[in-house]
Amino acid sequence: MDFAFLAKTPFFRTLRTEEIKSALTCLGAVTRHFEKGSYIHRAGDKVHTVSLILKGCVNIAYDDIWGNRTILGQAHSGEIFAEAYACMDDEPLLISVEVAEDTEVLMMDMHKILTICPSNCSHHHKLVENLLTILARKNLGLSRRMVYTASKSIRGRVLSYLSFLADKQGKKQVSIPFDRQEMADYLGVDRSALSAELSRMQKDGLIAYKKNHFTLF
Repeated sequence: MDFAFLAKTPFFRTLRTEEIKSALTCLGAVTRHFEKGSYIHRAGDKVHTVSLILKGCVNIAYDDIWGNRTILGQAHSGEIFAEAYACMDDEPLLISVEVAEDTEVLMMDMHKILTICPSNCSHHHKLVENLLTILARKNLGLSRRMVYTASKSIRGRVLSYLSFLADKQGKKQVSIPFDRQEMADYLGVDRSALSAELSRMQKDGLIAYKKNHFTLF
């Protein structure tokens, strides 16, 4: 296990190496490998573990009864997922976690995170604090996505999303973490309509793009 890597993740930040080792034992941590295209969790599952991505990437997606898909976000190396559901007893998932590329995850028992052990280990308090910070940041992320999709036009949604990325990355040349279908799903629009609108926006001199790299003018 790469403890130097774990110490840099939001979930284990502020913990020393010895505390991380102790925490992994207390939390019954196990490592699992998943291939691209497989599912770690599906809608309807009941989850009792929080998973930290050691390497790879997953899509957090919602599929409605008609088969329409909306990508709510992604989780990458060093990030966790399913933590909100794992905090609630017997709450079935409304979303699915699909593997975007070959991925290795560290799964930990959420009940053991929230329950202070008899020895009152200091790392439990730190993990709970870190978990609350992560939950707050993800709540803000969902709020931002609501802003991206508030516009009724595809152009408005694209400009809102790219504008946020430009501000976040501090430059007008930005890269997005999605392919074209995933971008369409994330913004809640049809892929063909998105591609057509991106082409028009380029002709109008608003953007230039190649695959998932965009320049804003």
